[in-house]
Amino acid sequence: MMQIRSFFIMALLALPVLAQAGDNRVEIGTGMASYYGFELGGRRTASGERFDPNDMTAAHRTLAFGSRVAVTNLANGQEVVVRINDRGPWGKSRIVDVSFAAAKQLGMHRSGTAKVKLELLN
Repeated sequence: MMQIRSFFIMALLALPVLAQAGDNRVEIGTGMASYYGFELGGRRTASGERFDPNDMTAAHRTLAFGSRVAVTNLANGQEVVVRINDRGPWGKSRIVDVSFAAAKQLGMHRSGTAKVKLELLN
């Protein structure tokens, strides 16, 4: 009985890893990304959680909160996966605002913007 219980616990722990390994991607567009700075840290997002610039999060106008999105910097090929937790960006020329942590991994934290591709992960 203990072996069965251990098996189920291990299976449950492995599920998130397995789900990420087999993600289906749906391209949802390309355009300019910008990022949130530290000045907004601690403020409430549209989802109700507090914004943390060190989390891998982003703002999108229409995607459901909690959606996971792969963001790829088209200039350097760097990619990150972010979780949508806010609404925006409000500049018409932008398609997503990412956190500082995501911007740094994308290599856009110095320039402030980058042309990106967005893919919804299922």
